[in-house]
Amino acid sequence: MLRNLLNRLAQFGDRAPGNVAAAPEPAEQIADRLIEQGNRAEQAGQPEEASGRYRAAVEAAPRYAKAHLNLGIGLEACGNSAGAVAALETAIAVNPADPYAHYNLGRLLLAGGQSAPAEEHLRAALDRKAEFPEALIILSGALDARGETAAAGTALESALRLRPDDFGAWYHYGLLLKKLDRTDDAETALRRAQALDAENPDANYELAILLMAKGAMLEAGRLLRAAAARRPDAMGIRAALFHLFDSQGDLASAASELAAALKIFPQWVDAHYNYGLILKKQQKLDEAEAAFRRALAIDPAYFRAEHMLGSVLLGQSRVGEALELYRSARGHCPDSFELESAELFGLNCHDGVQSDELFARHRAFGVRIESAYPSRFEPFGRSTDPARRLRIGYVSGDFCYHVVTLFLTPVLERHDRSAFETYCYSTGSRVDEFTRRLAGVSDVWRDAGSMSERELADLVHRDEIDILIDLAGHSGIPNLALFAQRPAPVQATWLGYLNSTGMTRMHYRITDRYSDPPGVAEPQHTERLAWLPRSQWCYRPFIAAEPSAIAPVVSNGFVTFGSFNQASKLSRSVRLLWARILVQLPNARLVVVGVPDGHARHALLDDLMRLGVDPPRVSVRPYLAMTDYFRAFDAVDIALDTLPYSGGTTTCDALWMGVPVITLPGSRSSSRSAASILSTAGLPEWIAQTPDEYVGLAVGFARDAGRVAKLRKSLRGRLKESALMDELQFTRDLEAVYREMWRTWCEGSWQ
Repeated sequence: MLRNLLNRLAQFGDRAPGNVAAAPEPAEQIADRLIEQGNRAEQAGQPEEASGRYRAAVEAAPRYAKAHLNLGIGLEACGNSAGAVAALETAIAVNPADPYAHYNLGRLLLAGGQSAPAEEHLRAALDRKAEFPEALIILSGALDARGETAAAGTALESALRLRPDDFGAWYHYGLLLKKLDRTDDAETALRRAQALDAENPDANYELAILLMAKGAMLEAGRLLRAAAARRPDAMGIRAALFHLFDSQGDLASAASELAAALKIFPQWVDAHYNYGLILKKQQKLDEAEAAFRRALAIDPAYFRAEHMLGSVLLGQSRVGEALELYRSARGHCPDSFELESAELFGLNCHDGVQSDELFARHRAFGVRIESAYPSRFEPFGRSTDPARRLRIGYVSGDFCYHVVTLFLTPVLERHDRSAFETYCYSTGSRVDEFTRRLAGVSDVWRDAGSMSERELADLVHRDEIDILIDLAGHSGIPNLALFAQRPAPVQATWLGYLNSTGMTRMHYRITDRYSDPPGVAEPQHTERLAWLPRSQWCYRPFIAAEPSAIAPVVSNGFVTFGSFNQASKLSRSVRLLWARILVQLPNARLVVVGVPDGHARHALLDDLMRLGVDPPRVSVRPYLAMTDYFRAFDAVDIALDTLPYSGGTTTCDALWMGVPVITLPGSRSSSRSAASILSTAGLPEWIAQTPDEYVGLAVGFARDAGRVAKLRKSLRGRLKESALMDELQFTRDLEAVYREMWRTWCEGSWQ
């Protein structure tokens, strides 16, 4: 901002009169001729020649202020700032009354970062020439550099009264108003600037940034494209265009913009990182991996790139490599709780990690984060009436097209508003139709994506939330630093992460008895377990697609198994079981949905081939659009759950589409989701207790095609009639759990 301002106002006064108090002497006439020659050389783009003429003028008339003034400006044009300052100081010493010498010296000093002496000279210029808009504009820059933003704005207002059509004044006035959070006034000022110079890339860029924040994406895009056309090598403009395309879900344009930018700036580490993010969203994981590795080659300590590279490796089923990467990244970024959460999530997918070890890691995380973020809001001063209306705060970075939205929306719609008031704190940046739907059914919506953990905690406390619900745990966008500060009397985690957070200030984890059996699960949690009486799942499908009426086995003559879980869940253990099933059923087929093309696909097929399964028997498909995803169930007779990380949403989706699921629950909550859902749906016979039984169930059901075909026709009806889709009763059960939590706090059982 400051450099642009100085460049626009550079060299003002280089044709100014010199010693206004005395007529030129003959020596000064010689100097004037030399100055005139220097001016012509300068206009011809010959700064060195011009400076030589100005220096000759100084030699001809050493006491002539105008000669020193022109020499100072000439030396500046040659890049000799020190010489320019010395010449201007001499001009002032010769003639202290010259406002132009003070102005130019102030301008140069400010460009060199000396805002205090710059202010002195600029005020001296204004003392000597009151109506001096150029000096007022530069003075605003000096004041802003010293943190006096309001005073800087006042100086620009004075300049604009003198020169209402000055582009630079309106432009910098807009930037100052933006800093003062006067966004509407800033937009007005920037529009005035843009009207004066419609092609100026700086004005177009700054106005576009304001418009993006207001959601006016169409106009912002037009302005950014115009700015990029004028200044294609401007990183900021390129970055803004990328973020614009990304926010609109136009991933192809976002990727194209970054690819073009990287041709100009091959060492731009943030561009490589963001390019990796876009490729990851496009499920081009091999290319995303390469982009993140290029970012790390430029900056090995770029922990965000390491974090995302680990996520890519998980998405390629390379769980061990991802965990090793997270460990390495934490070695040079030991205070990153974000990295540690990512590692903990990955450990849930690793079939070599025992439950006790996993809990110990979570507990260690809890100790560290609660030490780093002390609890700071007690006492709360809340009414301890156990029956009063409660404020429930829901916190997530995934209030968009995400499974959190799938399960939370029915609850928000059916909460008893006479007893509960709902607040949603959205800590993510993505906004879509699902975001807007959630915002419409919550009582209060808070966009908190740009807030720090401390700012968000302060907001929650000011909102006087009684029970604060975490919907992420160590998955997605974790918000655990917020909960470590304990901004609400009662805090609980639910839905987003099927394990303990490891934190003592997370007072409860909401679950059910199938996922976390009483007497078994408590030692694996720092939280108290709050068991819902029926299920922790309240399922509403994203779309109402009708299931295929005819089982594929009927028309194909062979059974088709399927998996719809994330590739990170395709452990070595489950691949061994699938291979055993397919070897025993030589005509059976397997469809695996959710495995990206490239490394992950080839690795899965190679692994199954080594285990005796011919690749043509296995169809591997990438992530699919929602409609295609649901239609993919039409080709599957029986779904095979993963282990040690079980499928939750995908199990519900399978039952909704008439496809039963075989599961093998393990010893921790994240391995028992499908077992919980099948139990609640009245399908316990599809739950195995041992690996051999898992294989046996698959083989047995595959050989009973009539039973599978008959079940397909009734599964949706059974699901609808189960507690899994009784939205009203589920919400009342959840509210009863909330009320019991609150009653316990009011009674002082713990504070």
